[in-house]
Amino acid sequence: MLRYVLDEQDVAAVRFGISPLCELGLSLRAVHAPEWFPLQLPWVRRTEASRADLDHAALDALIDDRMWTPDFLNPRPSSPLTRLDDELAALRDLPADRFHADLVAVHGRVPDALAGPPRAAIGRMVAALEELWAASFAPYWSRMRAVLEADVVHRGRQIAQQGLGAMLNGLTATVDFDGDVLRVRLRDPRDRTQAIVGTGLTLVPTMFTRRASAPVGDGPPMLMYPARGQGALWEAERVANPAALAGILGDTRASLLAALGDPASSTELGVRFGVTPSAVNQHLRALRDAGLLSSARHGRSVLYLRSELGSALLEGALPAS
Repeated sequence: MLRYVLDEQDVAAVRFGISPLCELGLSLRAVHAPEWFPLQLPWVRRTEASRADLDHAALDALIDDRMWTPDFLNPRPSSPLTRLDDELAALRDLPADRFHADLVAVHGRVPDALAGPPRAAIGRMVAALEELWAASFAPYWSRMRAVLEADVVHRGRQIAQQGLGAMLNGLTATVDFDGDVLRVRLRDPRDRTQAIVGTGLTLVPTMFTRRASAPVGDGPPMLMYPARGQGALWEAERVANPAALAGILGDTRASLLAALGDPASSTELGVRFGVTPSAVNQHLRALRDAGLLSSARHGRSVLYLRSELGSALLEGALPAS
C-alpha cells in the first residue's frame, strides 16, 4: 500500500501531465507480457516485425518479472505537452549513481547489459529507447497522445462538475481518496506513506498500466493510471460520407476526404481507417492529383488537408437541410 498524504495546499496543487518517455518505458510491460494488456495486443502485433532488430538485451534490462521499471524511465512531466526529445536529453545526463541505484531498486543489481562504464551504458540505453520509439511509437503517437489528452480533459471536467475527490476516486478501483490521504493499492508488498509537503501530486494517464503505478522509490509524488478510451484506440474509424460522393470516389476515398477537414499524415490515416500504408498513399495521391486535397511537409511527415475544391464537392454532395 502506498499512501500520499495531502494537506489543503497539496490538494490545490494536484495536476496532470503526459510523458512520452513514461509511456515508452511502461510499454515494455506489454512487450514483455502481452497477455496482461489485451487492449494493446493490436499494437504489439503491428509493431512485432519492426521491433525484431532492436537492442533487446538493453531493453530487457529495464524491466523485471514483476513489471517494475526504474524510476528514471518515469520522469514527472513538467507540463501536459512534454516533448520526448527533452526527456531523452535529461536521461542522457542522468547521474551515474542515480542510474545504478534505480536499476538496483528494480533488479537487486545492475543487469549485465547495462554494467560497465556508466556513461557508455546510459548511451546504449538511450539509443535502444530511441530505436524502440521509432519502430513502435512514432507512427502511432499522434493517436495515442489524443487518447491521453482526451482523458486529461475528461478528468478536468470531472473536477469542475463533481470535485477533486470524485475524480480521484474514479481513476481506478485500486485508488481511493478520503480528503486527506490518497491510498494506492500496488503489487509492491511494501507499506509506504509519503507526505506531499508542497511538492504537488502529478497524475499521468497511460495505456500501459492495468491498475495504478507509482515510482518504485520515494521520488516526486506521481501516480500513473489507466487512460480511458483505450478500447477504441485500434478500431478502424468509420467516417460518415455522402452516398453520392462515395458513388463517385469510392467509400475509402470519400471517407478520407470527409475526414481531412483537419490535417493528418498518411500514417495516421492508415491507422485510423484500417488501411495499409501503401493503399492509403495511393488514395491520397489520387485525391491530391484531382485537386481535392493539398499537402505540405511538416518535419518528417507530409500532412494532407482538404482543399477548397474538395470542400465544395463534399458540401455539394450533402443533402439539403
